[in-house]
Amino acid sequence: MTEIQTPRGAFELLMAGNQRFVSGVLEHPNQDATRRTETAPSQQPFAVLFGCSDSRLAAEIIFDRGLGDLFVVRTAGHVAGTEVLGSIEFGVSVLNAPLVVVLGHDSCGAVAAACSVLEDGRTPGGFVRDVVERVTPSVLAARAAGRETAQEILAEHIEQTVDLLLERSRVLAERVAESRLAVVGLSYRLADGSAQLVAARGIDAAVPAAF
Repeated sequence: MTEIQTPRGAFELLMAGNQRFVSGVLEHPNQDATRRTETAPSQQPFAVLFGCSDSRLAAEIIFDRGLGDLFVVRTAGHVAGTEVLGSIEFGVSVLNAPLVVVLGHDSCGAVAAACSVLEDGRTPGGFVRDVVERVTPSVLAARAAGRETAQEILAEHIEQTVDLLLERSRVLAERVAESRLAVVGLSYRLADGSAQLVAARGIDAAVPAAF
């Protein structure tokens, strides 16, 4: 097994790309015609990235990666239904990615909408309401724990999503238990482009005290 195929190696590779993005010293790996030809027959992504659909959260850009590197699943507010769970399990059990990342970000509209519902009762219409309802338990959990700031609520929602994936997916839970997979939560800051660790399962990584 190569280093990139381990949860630790995959995590370090991903974070190194984000550091390059923040500093502006980009490598743009795996984005040429050679890589396109290499990946045409099959894919071997080193990470599954489950993130918010926000247009400012393009995974391959903010982690300075290229074709075939990341298996990306995105929904508004990174809310997880059965289709999301199935897609993530595919990336792990079929494509053998050793890392799953839950990626949230500041100024998230879904989180803000859930907070508004609890504060003034204004509920969005259509299927947007379903998204907001799935975020609301995270906001309630944050407040019950005394976490009131926007940053703290976001971190709680990311961590709740990480745990939800492991609670609902036996595939993910078993691989974490066998040290074959790590599931981590990252909080992305729109202004400076940095991704901060807020939750880690299956890997020994320190979460900053600010969260």
